[in-house]
Amino acid sequence: MTCPAHEPIPLPRERDHALQPVREVPRLLREEPVRKVRFPNGMDAWLVSSNEYFRAVTGDPQRFSSRKDEIEPQMRQVSRPPVDNPAAFNRADGEQHLHYRRKLTKEFIVKRMTGLRPRIQQIVDEHLDDVARHPAPVDLVSTFTLPVPSLVIAELLGVPYEHRQAFQEAANKSLGLNATADEVQESFAKLGEILERVFDARTSDPREDLISRLLHEQPDLSRAELTTLCIGLLIAGHETTANISSMAILTLLQEPHQLAKFTAQPEKAGQAVEELTRCIVGISGAASITRRAVEDVEIGGHLIRAGEWVAPSLAAANLDPALCPHADQLDLDRTPAQHVAFGYGPHACLGQNLARAELEIMLVSLFSRFPRLRLAVPVEELPFRNDMLVYGVRTLPVTW
Repeated sequence: MTCPAHEPIPLPRERDHALQPVREVPRLLREEPVRKVRFPNGMDAWLVSSNEYFRAVTGDPQRFSSRKDEIEPQMRQVSRPPVDNPAAFNRADGEQHLHYRRKLTKEFIVKRMTGLRPRIQQIVDEHLDDVARHPAPVDLVSTFTLPVPSLVIAELLGVPYEHRQAFQEAANKSLGLNATADEVQESFAKLGEILERVFDARTSDPREDLISRLLHEQPDLSRAELTTLCIGLLIAGHETTANISSMAILTLLQEPHQLAKFTAQPEKAGQAVEELTRCIVGISGAASITRRAVEDVEIGGHLIRAGEWVAPSLAAANLDPALCPHADQLDLDRTPAQHVAFGYGPHACLGQNLARAELEIMLVSLFSRFPRLRLAVPVEELPFRNDMLVYGVRTLPVTW
């Protein structure tokens, strides 16, 4: 590509292999860490690829706003309007963002997640028992990597797991590239009706769950605000872990030397999860984070004008050689790099401690239970989520 950096090129999305990053990522990191691109919905943004510049943008809410009052650059060809609800706090700045985030922060601190580990282990073991009862091959997505985090987040919030189809459908619609805004709203409305019944039940009969605590400890929250917060947690709370765990299993099965290291040292599972998460987010190619320059800012020698959109690339930032040597390779012996797989700055993923705990327990338990686990089909035959904002594998048939 030879056109000037200020003239947009199509957002790079092509990859040579399903388990390799987007083809252009290494070149962008090496030659054009800041370059203007055109998103599928026709809007332009400055794609920021280096780890340093990713942190400079996402860590500076004073100069780069998260507010989405207007349509932003989107991966979808048909734009969806911004969410019109103040409790959608990841699309807000300053005090509005902090007002809602503070209400949830203590629910996801390390101490509370540590207390959840025995229950997570129980859920994992029960689902692995179910996997073992099925005749091989078994699809690990439908039997393990999707239901485990779905059940964990449902229990954490206090939403009966029988309604999992509703919040999984809402996730598929909101994160899908092809669903219309009306389809998204319809799925959210169905989930909202379910949550309204849960709120009524927890108001009269509070339990040890997040919804009960919010209802009784945060009386200033309206039902509409509470619904928005809970929908966001339900969707994000299972999608991230479900996709990373599936991709982590697939990656380890494709790299037997790394798998051998993982199974030989389960006490280092936390370190392994950090490296796996870094690499898998690097593969994802995600460019769904957007910020808007509040003032004229120079990044990497390029003047970004006030009002222009910026798209910090999670994928490229986690594969930057400046972050760690041979960043394009999985190395479970590596001292954990200071990756940004869960974002950076005030909008970093609220549930990252939960995701880490789930991933560690799921991966250690799976490979301990099934040491001969292997793919039942060639990786080239696996269906991938190319039509979703969150990249991953749709099914993962295995045998043992």
